[in-house]
Amino acid sequence: MDWDDLKVVLAVARNGTLSAAARALGTTQPTVSRRLDGLERRLDAKLFDRDAGGLRLTALGQSLIDGLEQMDAGALSVQRQVAARDTGLSGEILVTSLDWLGDEVIAPMLARFGASHPGLLIELVNDTKVFNLARREADLAFRFGSFAQENLVERRIGDVAYALYASASYIERHGRPEAADGFSGHRLVLLDRAAGEVPHEAWLPVLAHRARTVLHANGLRAHLAAVRSGAAMAVLPCFMGERDADLHRVALPQPMPVRAVRVGFHSDMRDTPRIRALVDFVVQEFAQLQAQLNPLA
Repeated sequence: MDWDDLKVVLAVARNGTLSAAARALGTTQPTVSRRLDGLERRLDAKLFDRDAGGLRLTALGQSLIDGLEQMDAGALSVQRQVAARDTGLSGEILVTSLDWLGDEVIAPMLARFGASHPGLLIELVNDTKVFNLARREADLAFRFGSFAQENLVERRIGDVAYALYASASYIERHGRPEAADGFSGHRLVLLDRAAGEVPHEAWLPVLAHRARTVLHANGLRAHLAAVRSGAAMAVLPCFMGERDADLHRVALPQPMPVRAVRVGFHSDMRDTPRIRALVDFVVQEFAQLQAQLNPLA
């Protein structure tokens, strides 16, 4: 039996539908359907029952899953070992990060590292998806908070501090914001309500209880644009706010939260020269950037 066909069986079992399995495999629904139908014909047996809710494993299909999971884990282990072989500072590195952190902070660092090592091909994907490092969906991941996946090595690379910012034009029109009166008469942009409570905005309901929220937006670039326009104030990472000469940090009676940034990679990649070198480089760059912007002052 072709392992590619068996991977289709496992993906359908995990995801429940042909379309979801196709997305997981990075292929198309017709391809998944064709491979599954072909395998069932060769076996002269049904592995799935079709119904309106998707595909359900038959008794035979269910009996195969444990073995397929072991085969998949073994294949992934082989792939990681091959990827981790000592090729010096050459090869490919797939990096994942989030939103502004990836674009504003990580991307320039990766570009500088890549420029110094022409044998490397570095790819950065910014996505809210949690990439599975054990399945080699990425080699390195930069995130806030700790990693929940097993067999990972994680390293704290630095901290991101936040502050409340307003533009010069906003202050000219609305006056200097004062925390003592709950920011009465002032306007705020906050994260979208679906985000729930996030550490860097958790203090706002108490400290800015008299300010009016004029916009909820799910990305910090939208917050930055609103602040630059002079329409409102917003909490921004100091990495973003301190780089804009037109923005002013609003004085607060308490320190703003600081969020740790961590990098994670699979333990099989621990001794890979290109991974070690890139992680060390980013740690050093992050420290220099923090010192330059002095975000904790």
